[in-house]
Amino acid sequence: MDANSGLIAIGAAISMFTGVGAGIGMGLAAGKAAESIARQPEAAGKIQMVVIVCAAFAEITAIFGFIIAFMLFTKI
Repeated sequence: MDANSGLIAIGAAISMFTGVGAGIGMGLAAGKAAESIARQPEAAGKIQMVVIVCAAFAEITAIFGFIIAFMLFTKI
């Protein structure tokens, strides 16, 4: 192993933190959606659709971070 292998491993570890951000984002979105539905039950369908779309975007960023980490680990 050379010096670059260590830097690649650190980069891969940092890229995996996108999963943490996505988890926090989805948790906040779900909490605010539940609060909004409790305040306006008649708007539940629209709120639910927005939350599903936002959760999909959050998952895409988490998957992107995983793919980057996997690509970096194959370079070691």
